Amino acid sequence: MSQNEWAPDSWKTKKIVQDVIYEDQDKLNKVLGKLKRLPPLVSEAEIRRLRKQLAEVAENKRFLLQGGDCAELFDYCSQDQIESKLKVLLQMSLILTWGGRTSVVRIARMAGQYAKPRSKPTEMIDGKEYHAFRGDNVNGIDLEDRIPDPERLLGAYFHSAATNNYVRLLLAGGFADLHHPDSWNLDSWDLAHVRNPKIRNEYQGIVDRLHDALDFMKTIGADDESQDSISTVDMFMSHEGLLLDYEQQFTQQGSDKKYYNLGTHFLWIGDRTRQLDGAHVEYFRGLANPVGVKVGPSMDPEELVRVLDILDPNFETDAKSPPFTQSGKITLITRYGHDKIQKHLPGHIQAVKKSNHKVVWCCDPMHGNTETVNSVKTRRFDNIAEELGKAFRIHLQNDSSLGGVHFELTGDHVTEAIGGSMELSADDLSTNYQTFCDPRLNYEQSLDIAFSIAKYFQDQRSPIRLG
Repeated sequence: MSQNEWAPDSWKTKKIVQDVIYEDQDKLNKVLGKLKRLPPLVSEAEIRRLRKQLAEVAENKRFLLQGGDCAELFDYCSQDQIESKLKVLLQMSLILTWGGRTSVVRIARMAGQYAKPRSKPTEMIDGKEYHAFRGDNVNGIDLEDRIPDPERLLGAYFHSAATNNYVRLLLAGGFADLHHPDSWNLDSWDLAHVRNPKIRNEYQGIVDRLHDALDFMKTIGADDESQDSISTVDMFMSHEGLLLDYEQQFTQQGSDKKYYNLGTHFLWIGDRTRQLDGAHVEYFRGLANPVGVKVGPSMDPEELVRVLDILDPNFETDAKSPPFTQSGKITLITRYGHDKIQKHLPGHIQAVKKSNHKVVWCCDPMHGNTETVNSVKTRRFDNIAEELGKAFRIHLQNDSSLGGVHFELTGDHVTEAIGGSMELSADDLSTNYQTFCDPRLNYEQSLDIAFSIAKYFQDQRSPIRLG
């Protein structure tokens, strides 16, 4: 195979980081063979539909909302867990649609986000060395279950399939239907949790105006049940493409002779696996799926352009689009920290502008704002909002556009992040701290963020008030 040729397994010729070493290679090979024979989890047509929508995000015609768990547990594959995550994403997207007067592309960190990158393969606990917990598709969080087990890859497939199936069932059954708004229900947004009366009044004003808009639609007949645009929505799935042995088994040629990963709609490369000569970049460069790249403070602007040149060397275009209109195949998910974004984002924007790449710029204000308080890993809502506000402002100042947001969140009432309209304090963290990975925004804090972005969209001709 020449250097430029690509195949689903060509990544094996490159250096791989975050790899998992299994003690029983024969068992691993049997599991991978089984995965290869199992049906796809998503369709080629769904992936192409997402590509088209992300191209519109790149053209500033849509806005991207991506969110979900830091890392899923198999136990999260339950009716209540799936419904609560779907509900908060739907409600956030309704607020963003109203605030931005634009369609929202919804991508869930769901149905496959089981892997967890680690800085070291092992850890010391009570003087004894154990395999680090790498996520439910590798090993267990309990100390007696830390040896990597290939059978867990099959568990990842079947839990992903069950989650995908239930999401499709919900959406087909009217879960996202504005005519039956149990999930969109504005009346369920009990603003009593908002302790600051000024913020409560602002939120109530937005809810009231949303009520008026929906009532107006009903009055003029725009809510006709025959209109699919308000009877269902697209909800795409995504996860970090970390375990390449697993991802390879879902990679096959489509009807257009391009290679698709049919294990999910959207994959991203993490900040720890984006080496230019590494296995992950090699694998991703051959995919027709839209892909994301996490971009942090350690990435030089020149390196960013080189990554784009590798992943999208032909500046792919849609045959139905006007000439020279790029596809938006690549989503750059920036994650700096509220105190570092001003230093790094402008240079990254200008470097991409000078290239021929048209990307989707997406702000992840979570990962750069993690800290430890009272020996507990947490994030401060104010720092998250500040980074997001600065991202909007910096893009505006650099003749660019922030096309989306990326959050670690849950639809549950956890207490993992400090602040927000509930004014959670460090002392509140122990009340309902559930994450085994990184701290997430809870239901109320997620809506706080959506309300804040809606306010920005309303005031975008005025000084930005976020952060």
